Amino acid sequence: MKYFSATYILPITSLPIKDGVVKVNDDGEILGIYESKDVELSGQHIEKFEGVIVPGFINAHCHLELSHMKGTIPQKTGLPAFLSSVMTSRGTSLKVIDKAMAAADEEMYNNGIVAVGDHVNSDNTSNIKESSKILYHTFVEVFGVEPDEADGRLQEAKDLIHEFDPAHSSITPHAPYSCSKILLKKFKKAVSDVNIISIHNQESDEENRLFRYKTGGFIDFFKVIGKNPDLFKAQARNSIQSYLPYLPHPNKLILVHNTYTSLKDLDFVDRMGRDIVWCLCPKANLYIEGQLPKVMNFVNDNQKIVIGTDSLASNDKLSILDELKVLHKHFDNLDFQQSIQWATINGAQALNIDDKFGSIEVGKKPGLVLLKNMEHFRLSDKVTVQRLA
Repeated sequence: MKYFSATYILPITSLPIKDGVVKVNDDGEILGIYESKDVELSGQHIEKFEGVIVPGFINAHCHLELSHMKGTIPQKTGLPAFLSSVMTSRGTSLKVIDKAMAAADEEMYNNGIVAVGDHVNSDNTSNIKESSKILYHTFVEVFGVEPDEADGRLQEAKDLIHEFDPAHSSITPHAPYSCSKILLKKFKKAVSDVNIISIHNQESDEENRLFRYKTGGFIDFFKVIGKNPDLFKAQARNSIQSYLPYLPHPNKLILVHNTYTSLKDLDFVDRMGRDIVWCLCPKANLYIEGQLPKVMNFVNDNQKIVIGTDSLASNDKLSILDELKVLHKHFDNLDFQQSIQWATINGAQALNIDDKFGSIEVGKKPGLVLLKNMEHFRLSDKVTVQRLA
């Protein structure tokens, strides 16, 4: 049994508690939340800290299997060139890949991350996930731009998903530019309505150009990988407006990146009446495209936002705190008590694990993280993270 106190306890789903105390057992379960002068605390040993205690972070988007690519792909090349580099950098020994993944898993744990939405194209991550102290929801990606390969690609994904925890895994389309209309239609029939979908969305303006005009960097990308660009037809509208109607309903959709999502796109999504979560991965956006999403459009439209790190192929660290710092540095109007919800309870709800994670509440096992060097709930570069439970 342990008692932790800090300058503030931030339960997330209730108001901050100045000099509050959290009681946890050896399994990390929250047994009580107290005001500093509560009589139940009399005679107890309380570990006191300067800073803010928050629940463990939820990394809503990652590619653990790409961890060995850290520092190998040039920055700001744009998405089509980045994808080409990823495809040509996969020929690494399993020993190297396993070592890099194990280090990345440990890094995330030490950075206060308790759960991860992880995208895979192989079973490389399965062993690490079984032994990890982090809960992973695995998204098995399916992709294929040629209509006649749709059945085979779906079957491959169905076979692969058996390598992962059935309670925390689902099949998902990779991205609109990598999935044919036929594949999306067959996918819609193949999945249940409880399947969480996590699709890369509008990470590059080249994606919108492909769908609007059938021009841009993806045309050359398809030629490089030996695919016929004529398989795509100009839709005269942005990608999200082109593919969203083909995704199954009422499935929860996590749309990832959204760097070039416009106000018109948000209006379109609102009219669709879908359960949509917007995942921001700001450091990866800057690494690949040198561009950030128009975050305040999502905030002002009261959209549900979550935070991801993407992979070490497009990031130097797997830290949700660092992602939040980037957002607060570039968007002065952001409120920390709002953005910390994106990194905790919103992520837990997106991955259907908010019964245990995402907030400091009695009966949950959310992990406890101390944010040090915080002043007046301002997230500056000085703030650091310490794992408490």
